[in-house]
Amino acid sequence: MGKLPKEHQFFDLSDYGRTSGCWIAKKLKNTSFTPIHVTTLFIFVGFLAIVFILKEYYKTAAVLIIIKSILDAADGELSRLKKQPSYTGRYYDSIADFILNFFFLFAFWHDTATPIIYMFFAFFCLQLQGTVYNYYYVILRNVVAGDSTSRVFEDSAPKALKGESQWTVNIFYKIYTIFYITFDKIIYYMDKNAWSSDPFPKWFMTLISIYGLGFQLLLMSVMLVLNLKYYIIPFLISYSIFIFLFVGIRKTLLKTI
Repeated sequence: MGKLPKEHQFFDLSDYGRTSGCWIAKKLKNTSFTPIHVTTLFIFVGFLAIVFILKEYYKTAAVLIIIKSILDAADGELSRLKKQPSYTGRYYDSIADFILNFFFLFAFWHDTATPIIYMFFAFFCLQLQGTVYNYYYVILRNVVAGDSTSRVFEDSAPKALKGESQWTVNIFYKIYTIFYITFDKIIYYMDKNAWSSDPFPKWFMTLISIYGLGFQLLLMSVMLVLNLKYYIIPFLISYSIFIFLFVGIRKTLLKTI
């Protein structure tokens, strides 16, 4: 099961964990495991990867980062298989990614003695890149009646879905906005009219999927395996140059309705 109708599905470079994630979700469908449990598991695996980075077991850390990405795909698939969409789960997943991303960068900084200001800037760039991908992806999903638990404009707490508490949704929504509001506003002001565009073509979505978290983590893992840890933080900063390219393509080549 995907987040988009079949006719709008595209080759997502960041979604390499989907096949394995689907397999895991199918195995858990008729168990008491919930998507929240799977998200919690990927948090554990992510922090375990961070420990191995700090211990300088880079190949093991790289494998764990990939496993984290697979589990990140599995929680959403399990939610769809069990027909249990959840705003709580959606925000929990995003909050977990934000925290793990920070500590991944912290671990790289610790092991390379890079000036800490570069580490914070790289983290800002990493989050902004991910926001570009999510912004266009969520717009597409809403335009073509795909998965709707993510909204284009997170300007108020959504109404809780069946099986979840409104209080819990409100709390997770507030934490989510604290973490993401700055990045969301930056991308929105860069391309305010994107939401009124025709459905984005598949080639465009594939192009911006290099900013999907799965692909970002894959690049980090490859650089760890190749012992290029000193280049990870500078690379994440320079990698942001494509933001202007993608926004420019959307504005000039993809018309609005």
